[in-house]
Amino acid sequence: MLGFSPLKAATLPLNHKAVVVTFGGGARDEETFAPEGQENIPNLLHKLFPQATLYTQVVNHGILGHYVATASLATGVYETFDNFAAVSPDNPTVFEYFRRDLHRPASDAWVVAPSNGFNRIGESDNRRYGQGLGAGVILPKNLLKAAMPGHGLGQYDHLLRDNYEDPYFTPALAGNEVELRQLDSILKLSIDDFTRHALTLSSPDELSVYIAKQLMRQLAPSLLWITLHDIDIAHSGTYSLYVDGIRRSDRLCAEIWQSIQSEPEYANRTTMFILPDFGRDSDYDAAGNGFQHHRTGDPLSRTTWLMALGPGIRQGVVIDHPVDSLDLVPTLGSLLRFDTPLAKGRPLTEVL
Repeated sequence: MLGFSPLKAATLPLNHKAVVVTFGGGARDEETFAPEGQENIPNLLHKLFPQATLYTQVVNHGILGHYVATASLATGVYETFDNFAAVSPDNPTVFEYFRRDLHRPASDAWVVAPSNGFNRIGESDNRRYGQGLGAGVILPKNLLKAAMPGHGLGQYDHLLRDNYEDPYFTPALAGNEVELRQLDSILKLSIDDFTRHALTLSSPDELSVYIAKQLMRQLAPSLLWITLHDIDIAHSGTYSLYVDGIRRSDRLCAEIWQSIQSEPEYANRTTMFILPDFGRDSDYDAAGNGFQHHRTGDPLSRTTWLMALGPGIRQGVVIDHPVDSLDLVPTLGSLLRFDTPLAKGRPLTEVL
């Protein structure tokens, strides 16, 4: 499937950028855009939606695990590997398509992600793409752990929880992950500044957004992918913490958009996509645990939403017909003018 759109190429500036934010951890409509959940997303509803096109039926037909589902979003193909395996995607990622087709340097594509396996999401094992053409990956929690070896980590415990589904899983570092020694050269942050600011934050996602803002300010990548993950605390079984994660993600999405509008390299030339990786189980399905998990494959766990905003995007528009979660990669290709030949989705024509 080709993601390139000649019509779009004629209307967008050559320096167009894209920022993708995955509302990671899985969020149901009941706690977001359904009437009973709208109080949890005041920024998405009242600040961002008036500037955006909203797709209300984005269906994920793949495996409902956070790393494998996010990898599927990033490749445009439903990946089938074990969600807890330390592996790269089998299919080329959007970052590889972008860099190969447009001859972009490594500094122009980045991922900021939680550290439960996402360290390999930047590039695939596909022989035609793979090593050397992927995105740089920054795992803020790993950086924080490395910055505080052997002492002082207790005060950062609230930022370092790695995985809410399997607390014994610790992925091996690999791929194109940024290491502590690169903190100053890439992000222009000293270790002291980094650790001092971390103490002012209340969650891992706030740490990720802080790093993403530094990345935008220092390197201004044309393709930036930010995976939030606080919502996944729902696996603990505490509904209030799950809702707190949604509300925090809502606030952080607004902060990211504000940064886009205030940074000269991004303002008026950036399209932002926001979408959950999938939903969570229904409260009425006997095979599941409601908000706590996403194991049944029922409609609530598979159907979610996508918001797009930026130059040329129709504002305050709702699209109610079903689309596939794989459609993101071809849509990014159309916007940024690169081909996505192995992606299975189709461009979302309403935002092109």
